[in-house]
Formats: sequence, structure tokens, C-alpha cells
Amino acid sequence: MATENLNPFESAQAKVKHACEQLGLDDNVYQMLSEPQRVIEVNIPVHMDDGSLKMFKGWRSLHNNAIGPGKGGIRFHPGVNYDEVRALSIWMTFKCGIMGIPYGGGKGGVICDPLTLSDKELEQIARGYVRGLHKYIGEKIDVPAPDVGTNGQIMSWMMDEYIKLNGDQASLGVFTGKSVAWGGSQGRNEATGFGIYVIAREAAKKIGIDIAHASVAVQGFGNVGRFTCKNMFRQGTKVVAVSEWEPKNGAYVIYKEDGLNYEEMVEYVEKNHNLLNFPGSKSLTMDEFWALDVDILVPAALENAITAEVAEKIQAKLVCEAANGPTTPAADEVLNRRGIILTPDVLTNAGGVTVSYFEWVQNLYGYYWTEAEAESRQEEAMVSAFNDIWAIREEHNVTVREAAYMNSVKKVADVMKLRGWV
Repeated sequence: MATENLNPFESAQAKVKHACEQLGLDDNVYQMLSEPQRVIEVNIPVHMDDGSLKMFKGWRSLHNNAIGPGKGGIRFHPGVNYDEVRALSIWMTFKCGIMGIPYGGGKGGVICDPLTLSDKELEQIARGYVRGLHKYIGEKIDVPAPDVGTNGQIMSWMMDEYIKLNGDQASLGVFTGKSVAWGGSQGRNEATGFGIYVIAREAAKKIGIDIAHASVAVQGFGNVGRFTCKNMFRQGTKVVAVSEWEPKNGAYVIYKEDGLNYEEMVEYVEKNHNLLNFPGSKSLTMDEFWALDVDILVPAALENAITAEVAEKIQAKLVCEAANGPTTPAADEVLNRRGIILTPDVLTNAGGVTVSYFEWVQNLYGYYWTEAEAESRQEEAMVSAFNDIWAIREEHNVTVREAAYMNSVKKVADVMKLRGWV
């Protein structure tokens, strides 16, 4: 089999170009959307606990602010790179468009491994990142949030640094995904996982699967995978397999035919820091994981997990992309040929940015909602977005991914035309 091009930036560009062509848009629209408006590189000096000084490199990409300020997470991960950050910012533009949120796409990242860093070292990276970028972020400019390897505590350090640099103005809406105690929204931590459940439920309904009696396999048990499992479990859906990654052992899979218990998994992870040898489970290889005869498969780890080779093995009837860019373009073609429905990342995992938007609104107004209110508003928004995209899929006889991009690219293109950009 020929080697696939796994460059996420080129993959993102290809999806945008395809949508522009399907919509019959002028090439000027694609040219405007094919590259970020700006990408800033920062180098952050950190005094390590061993007394040495180490430089950490990071970026922030703003893809398009036609509709509103940039919006997107900050990733702390060893694999962060320039092309990944640019690609993720493109995906964020269209994720916001799909949900009807008045934002453009932004994304950031720092090359580091949070698992090997102390809190003191992490705090220096967080504050140094803001020092390098504070002129280019703000409530009405670009609004960062947590992503892989970051959390509410890191957002709080960043928020504190921003306030110091901004003349002590407490502009809490500059960062979202903050701790609830300091301007965060109820329901934000679980928002992405809850949204994945909602989209999986709606898509399953369309193809004749009752999610309450469905079997599910989830790749990843980080924030996204964990809360996906939680929401599936609380609705009675049977999660039979979870794959995870561990530094010493690499990728591994736990499997239980009659379903894994969410609370027991969380308790086990807190005690052992992984799911290896989870009681009552059977160990599988990744090849066996992808080939499981389940109703729904949820890739919730990193990009390019499902290649064309992997896609040939998949037996699930529905694939719901919880991670960003987990399916390669070649794998998309394989799944489409095999009649496997896929709900794309820009729709499936849009719950996080939706509740980030709610947090931003609450910060601007200084008025806060209950978790039930936030969850209800999120569910309503995601069901509405899903129905709009499914209608485009049926009208134009395209894939769900193609329909999602057609829906969102048109929204951004219309505003760029109104503003005289194209």
C-alpha cells in the first residue's frame, strides 16, 4: 500500500478546497481560507527544577476572524508542531461556523511533555506563553482555551499573567475552560464528551441504531474519551472496549463483552494512573480493537489514527470523530466506499467550543448559569447543527463531512463577501 500523506495542514486545506469546489465558490474564497491570517512563534525560557535553563517553543495561529474573534485551545504535547497548529486553527473556524458561534478559528501549542514537568515548570511555560502573545489575545481578538495537556489550572495561570500585563483589568473572557471558582462555566469539563454522545445518538437514530442498546469502542481515555464513556454509560450504552496509551507500554486495549463500568475505570485510573490489567477485562491488540464488531467507534485520541489500512478493518456501522483530524483523507474514501457513516470532528467534538462560547458570554455579562442550563443549551445547539448538516447530506448526496464543510465554508464566505475581502 502506498504511503499516505499524513500532514494535517495539507489535509485541512484539501477539505476546504473540496467544499469550495462543491459550492461553486470563486477561487479567491479558497485562497483566503487556505492559510491562517497570522501565526506567531514564541520561545519561552524556563528555569528547570534541576537549576538548568531550557527553551520551549510554541505557536499561536489565527486562521480567520471574518465572523468574530479567534477561538481555540492551547496544546501542551511533545508532538506539537507548526503544521499541526495551523491545521487545528482551520478546523476551529469551521467548527465555530457549524455551531453558529460568532468566532473564527484559533489554535496554540507548546512543544513539551506535561507528564515530565513539575507544577513550577508548567506555570513558567504558561506565563511565558502569555508574555509572548498577550498583545494578540483578548476577549474581542483571540480567545484561548484548554486542549491536550492543558487544564483549568493552566488557564488560571495564563489568565493571571494576562491581567498583570493588561493593567490589572480583570477581563475574564480572554480565556475559557477556566476553573468554575474563577469565571469558568458549569458543564465545561464534560462538554466535549457530552456533545459526542449527543451527535452519536442523533446519527445512530438516522441509521436505525438505538444508542441505549448499542455497543461502543472508544480510543482514548483522556478528558474527551473519559467523558464520552461517562455519557454513554449514564444512558445505558455499552462501552465494550477502551484503548489508551502508556509511556512504557505504548497503546493498549481493555475489552469486556458485557460492558466496562465507567466509575470503576475512573477509580482504577486514579489509583494506578492507567487502565492496564483492569479487573475483569481482556487485553486486545490495536488491530483487534479497530476490527471489533461494534455499532459505534469513537476515535478520541490524536490525529491520523485511522489510516486507509485501519479503515479496511473497521466493522462498526458508525464512526464518530471525537479527536481532531483522526481520519486521513485516504481513510475517508475507504469508509465511504464501505458504506460506513462518519460524523466529522468539526461537528462531533464541537461541544467544547460551544460551552466555551457560553463561558465567554457569561464572563462578558457577569451572570452565570447552572450546569443543567448549560447542558440543555448545548444539546439544543448540537441537535440543531446536526439536523442542518444531515439535511445538506441528503439534498446533495454527499458525506456528512462534506456536508459539514459546505455548511460552514458558505457561512464564512458570505461574511467575507459582505466585508469586501473577496
